[in-house]
Amino acid sequence: MYVVIAAAVAIMALAWIFMIRQQDLPQVAGVTPWKHLEGRKASIYENLRDLQFEYRTGKLSDADYQQTKTDLQAELATVLAEIDRLKDEAPAATAAVPAKPAKKQPQQASAGYTCPHCKAQFDKALKFCGECGKPMAGAKA
Repeated sequence: MYVVIAAAVAIMALAWIFMIRQQDLPQVAGVTPWKHLEGRKASIYENLRDLQFEYRTGKLSDADYQQTKTDLQAELATVLAEIDRLKDEAPAATAAVPAKPAKKQPQQASAGYTCPHCKAQFDKALKFCGECGKPMAGAKA
């Protein structure tokens, strides 16, 4: 009796699972491979620091310390290699993105104010230069 009920429940559960289509599931905000690898790298570095602390306090034997350190360093090398691979692929992906427009030069004003440092000209008095950020000190053209 119980076997029949358990089998029926199992069949119903499987049928329900197969009825859910992939597109019906909500989209989860994915973690980019880049962010995942950076997080993993930080985690490995933290583990290495903790390992060294544990070894210095005498909680680990020399053999355990060396083995764990070697394993963590190997994993770190793999993660760093993958990060480098993604960095090499990144310029190709960003090549399609249009570059930022060049910084506009201030318009030449005939009777404006000129920065004493970078010689940028402005049509009104400013406390600080809009180009170099240095104080204008009431410079007049």
